[in-house]
Amino acid sequence: MHLTLRQLRVFEAVARHLSYTRAAEELHLSQPAVSMQVRQLEEAAGLPLFERLGKGVGLTEAGREVYSYSRSINRSLQEMDEVMQSLKGVNRGRLHVAVASTVNYFAPRLLAVFHQRYPGITPRLDVTNRETLMRLLDSNSIDIAVMGQPPTDIDVESESFMENPLVVIAPPTHPLVSERLIPTARLTGEVFVMREPGSGTRQAMERFFKEQGLTIRHGMQMTRNEAVKQAVRSGLGLSVVSLHTIELELETGRLMVLDVEGFPLARKWHLVYRRGKRLSPAARAFRDFVVQEGPRIAAPAPLPTAEAAPPTPPGPLSKPQEIRQD
Repeated sequence: MHLTLRQLRVFEAVARHLSYTRAAEELHLSQPAVSMQVRQLEEAAGLPLFERLGKGVGLTEAGREVYSYSRSINRSLQEMDEVMQSLKGVNRGRLHVAVASTVNYFAPRLLAVFHQRYPGITPRLDVTNRETLMRLLDSNSIDIAVMGQPPTDIDVESESFMENPLVVIAPPTHPLVSERLIPTARLTGEVFVMREPGSGTRQAMERFFKEQGLTIRHGMQMTRNEAVKQAVRSGLGLSVVSLHTIELELETGRLMVLDVEGFPLARKWHLVYRRGKRLSPAARAFRDFVVQEGPRIAAPAPLPTAEAAPPTPPGPLSKPQEIRQD
């Protein structure tokens, strides 16, 4: 077989995503260029590697074999690159970090300070959902992931570095805003705006209510935190979100945190990477930096208290209620 490393890299991306479009986006190539590389690899193999499945694609038996080898080759190349970077020292190199969408509310602050400390390191930040994070970790395609609950079905190392309190939010005009120590059973009469299945926040919320023996009413389902917040502001229901995601809304009084028994839910943010992975000097420096200084740089503002109530927003969101600090 006469094949190239470029063909294997392109094929591995298509096979991992099962999408020519997403592979092209990841590799910063045009879709025709990706298709050409795969076609040349199929010609070299003498067998089809993909088959059409409705509007999508799937791997043939030969494709699954090539995918296994291509992943192994790409991992070896990545390890070689990491060794070369380590020989250059911590002041140079590349850093590829992937974060859950909720982490994006503070990840840029972390990377900005880190880049000031290590200007010779070129960081790359991918913001995605939990499902994609699992694929990136499984394929060892990133240096480090920053996420909530670490996966249990992938062999990873994880290290917690900061609290991630989950709170119940409501619009300022909601009648429960003025109440204190709201029993969790009171929430069964409310509709909840939900994140998508697989979201770490949703999993934690559903686990909590199940442990309480309660069933909540599911309303609209959103794939982005911003959409969840807009839905709650519009009166479409309550929701459970990370306190990190609502700093601006609390400052302006456009969302309120309900004083519900059992909340905030105690969760943590974690640094996660494949077990046995040889971290480059850049990745080790980032890990140490986040563990030591992440809580100071990225911690959310405390909940407003009666003595420091949020400012009154204009228009229909006037007279926001005060909330007790937990």
